[in-house]
Amino acid sequence: MGEVVQMHFTTVDYVIFVLLLVASAGIGLFYAFSGGRQRTTQEFLMADRSMSCLPVSLSLLATFQSAVAILGAPSEVYTFGTQYWFLGCSYFLGLLIPAHVFIPVFYRLRLSSAYEYLELRFNKTVRICGTVTFIFQMVIYMGVVLYAPALALNAVTGFDLWGAVLAMGLVCTLYTALGGLKAVMWTDVFQTVVMFAGQLAVIVVGASQAGGIAEVWRKANNGSRIAGLDLNPDPLERHTFWTLSVGGVFLMLALYGVNQAQVQRYLSSRTEKEAVMSCYVVFPCQQIVLCLGCLMGLVMFARYGEDSPLDKGYVKTNDQMVLYFVMDVFRDLPGLPGLFVACLFSGALSTISSAFNSLATVTMEDLIKPYFPNMTESKATLLSKGLALAYGLICLAMAYLASIMGSVLQAAFSIFGMVGGPLLGLFCLGMFFPWANSIGAVVGLVAGLAMAFWIGIGSFVMRMPGPTPVPPLNSTISPLFDNMTTTVMTSLVSAATAKPRPTGVEALYSLSYMWYSAHNSTTVVVVGLIVSLLTGPMKEKELTPGTVFPVLGTLLFFLPERYREKLCCVTPLAYKPKEISAQPYQPAKKDRNGAAHCKEDTVSEDKEAESERAQTEEDEAETRVIQPSCKLTTHTVQETAL
Repeated sequence: MGEVVQMHFTTVDYVIFVLLLVASAGIGLFYAFSGGRQRTTQEFLMADRSMSCLPVSLSLLATFQSAVAILGAPSEVYTFGTQYWFLGCSYFLGLLIPAHVFIPVFYRLRLSSAYEYLELRFNKTVRICGTVTFIFQMVIYMGVVLYAPALALNAVTGFDLWGAVLAMGLVCTLYTALGGLKAVMWTDVFQTVVMFAGQLAVIVVGASQAGGIAEVWRKANNGSRIAGLDLNPDPLERHTFWTLSVGGVFLMLALYGVNQAQVQRYLSSRTEKEAVMSCYVVFPCQQIVLCLGCLMGLVMFARYGEDSPLDKGYVKTNDQMVLYFVMDVFRDLPGLPGLFVACLFSGALSTISSAFNSLATVTMEDLIKPYFPNMTESKATLLSKGLALAYGLICLAMAYLASIMGSVLQAAFSIFGMVGGPLLGLFCLGMFFPWANSIGAVVGLVAGLAMAFWIGIGSFVMRMPGPTPVPPLNSTISPLFDNMTTTVMTSLVSAATAKPRPTGVEALYSLSYMWYSAHNSTTVVVVGLIVSLLTGPMKEKELTPGTVFPVLGTLLFFLPERYREKLCCVTPLAYKPKEISAQPYQPAKKDRNGAAHCKEDTVSEDKEAESERAQTEEDEAETRVIQPSCKLTTHTVQETAL
């Protein structure tokens, strides 16, 4: 086995890397000192609800396209072939459901935090539970997202480890704390362009060195890396068509439907229509990202064949292998390695900046404002900026912890992935099942989290090498485009001998990581419904208008009206009031009797009375009619060798 080979950067590479940081900081400072100068919480946390479709969609894409994913997809395809490509099938439903279910509900309630919804639908306890779960998930995740790429870069190129971590952490904290959500979203747009450029450069140069794309495909085909349609329904198989296309939908929903970082982007759109459009625009972009990752893996295979740098001992892990390949391809091309590193760190920056901003928002809206209702706007804005700054420093502390603990990196990613499913289940329980009550919601969430940690830790322990000889372990980062939701599981590359199929609890531990989100969210819904029915289901008149999506009413259309009423299946979704755009923002509130309303509801109910007054406003409002916004929180699962 050879020593880990280091290839060094030239001055040009460092200049390109510094330019990325300077440009990102510049965009942040521009928004700090222009426009409304981030003087209100509405502007700082919600970008004044004035963003158009393009920045929203590219920001949605960048938020979950982390450095971990950029390094993960190619090594997955290099090791296991193109089966992973079928994940693209899950994007259809994974973005359509948020666009037409979650976005309309969240947008029409005029929320700032996704967890506000939980209070309107259930009560304050459920809201606090959801918020605390999300904060726990994101804080653990952001340190790892910052540290993991810097560690790989340091191992392969000798790039200064803490120099990279501090530069990224501080620049990101600076532009997030000064420029607010507008700065985060526009830097995301810039960073998305850099990510595409970096990956394209590697594929173009690498393919031309290997003899063209046709030759790359031929070599991959000969090496059995081009996978056909695997229709095996076994949920224990790591990647099949069903695990990727069906299990992937739940991953996508957890990411794009209910994750605060994404919901916040939908809610910052000018209108509901633009929020829905941004979901549609993300779809082709996601497919392109997936194709670029898979193509890079095939180009790597064409270059190294079965003789990988990992086997030769040049590098120690799979994510380092991608960096080694990039440095190898660009050996005589100064500047291009710097472009790829800029691409990598764009992935990390876009993810952690979204994390800082969404954490500051939920802390402000869910944990501080409800208890200090009389706080002045200027004080609240200052506090929001302070929170963004504080989370930035916590992120650096978490990166330092990750460096001390080493192997706990995997556990941190696992925890991130494990929490996404139960949160998705909690929102689905509230949105689709009118009779679910707050006791059911809390018990369901606890049961879902318990199930997630049980399976996650169980599979982790089960795969620990015992005293008996085991097949070789290969670390793969399952490259779900997801920045924010990455579960680390260990993948065993099966040796020539077939292993007996696990039974009982072992079968549960062997569940493909792609099914985690589906399994855990279903647990929350089932337990939540059973507990709700036992403790007294909610009545239709107790529900806050607009918090339930009438999916059951549509599915049970064949039942007589009185049965549907008994099942609470007749409540329509909130109206789409045209006058909203002319109204000042007013969050939904609960009356003393528990019924909730928001400014828009009263407007739509008094439509006839207001029709003359509204006529004059309608012309201006038409261009800005509110449309639905939705977001899917998914946990991307990352697999890492032990």
